[in-house]
Amino acid sequence: MGIGGKVLDFLFGKDPDIFDEKGNVSHKLPKKKWDAWYNRTKTDPQYNWRNHTGVAGASGKKKTDNPPRN
Repeated sequence: MGIGGKVLDFLFGKDPDIFDEKGNVSHKLPKKKWDAWYNRTKTDPQYNWRNHTGVAGASGKKKTDNPPRN
C-alpha cells in the first residue's frame, strides 16, 4: 500500500478485517486461544451462560420493601 492508500485509510477509515470470504464474522485468533476459550466456557460454571438467569437469587416473587409512590 502506497502513501495514497494510507492517506485514504486515514481520511475514510480502514475496512474491517473480521469477515471471511462468505461475509461471516471470523476473528483471526490462533487455534490455541479458541480452544482455551471454548474449554473455559464448558468447564468453569462461572463462564457457562446456561447457568445464568439474569437475576441473582430470583425466586419469582416481587420484592415489596419499598412502598409505591403516589
